[in-house]
Amino acid sequence: MRIVFMGTPDFAVPTLRALVSAGHDVAGVFTQPDRPAGRGKNLKPSPVKIAAGELGLPVFQPERIKTPESIRQLKDLAPESIIVVAYGQILSREILQLPGKGCINVHASLLPAYRGAAPIHWAVINGESFTGVTIMLMDEGLDTGDMLLKREIPIAHESTTGEIHDKLAIVGAELLIETLHELEMGGIIPTPQTGDSNYAPLLKREHERLDWTRRAAELHDQIRGLNPWPGAFSSFRGENLKIWRSTPFLQHDGIAPGMEAEDFERVLTDPGQIIQVVGDSLLVQTGEGILRVLEVQPAGKRVMAARDFFNGRHGQVGEKFD
Repeated sequence: MRIVFMGTPDFAVPTLRALVSAGHDVAGVFTQPDRPAGRGKNLKPSPVKIAAGELGLPVFQPERIKTPESIRQLKDLAPESIIVVAYGQILSREILQLPGKGCINVHASLLPAYRGAAPIHWAVINGESFTGVTIMLMDEGLDTGDMLLKREIPIAHESTTGEIHDKLAIVGAELLIETLHELEMGGIIPTPQTGDSNYAPLLKREHERLDWTRRAAELHDQIRGLNPWPGAFSSFRGENLKIWRSTPFLQHDGIAPGMEAEDFERVLTDPGQIIQVVGDSLLVQTGEGILRVLEVQPAGKRVMAARDFFNGRHGQVGEKFD
């Protein structure tokens, strides 16, 4: 099939490579313009642009895909289908109607759940036990088009967004190739989305701060859901730090090892308080339960065991994360 591919981040790269490996004619690759990155603010190409260059594919980087010039380029390429994977721009009705076999999107959720820009993050943050990939025909709505194929994967209790991202990138590539084969054979009937839907918005700074009055399990899901980007954060003695790894602490008879009952009662009403050092970790009281903080990263420093951070500041049990 003659295809135009649209994508930008790492997530889209396996699908682009799979299209070429499967023998599809990728006539052109559209990706976001190079953006400033790093301390020097040097222009950095997208992962898709780098991959397209390695594959010898022509690359187009319009600032806006809806301009007459971009639409002319698409018409000249004459794709049978446009494949879209996390491109980062909204397609106009004219573009959606351009290819005879439609515009096909690889979306990292089990639609209609988690429509929007950050479906993997929010599935992990919300403590979902499974997620997946949906291949859909695009329409003018936000991830509302008819579905072609779906595939589900589990989310383990300790899985991070980064780990699920990498799995879904591969699943999405494999499922798209299967979808295109079935479409060519006439074996897929598009299915409208039905049932409850929700939205996975772009992450904001407010989503990154840990609120220690929440349950330990919720904080753990937030921490792993923001790993490896952008990272959950808290502060200690006014110093912000990222918290990268944690696990809810399973109490025995309601008391952590080495603590007296009266100590435990004292900290129950003080969320954020560090109540014990256990191995390389810190036990922190939350609004409900205890969170074991395993790895942290002070600003401008390396990731380290929570105990190393605490000892480096000569921390005392009873001090608090804010």
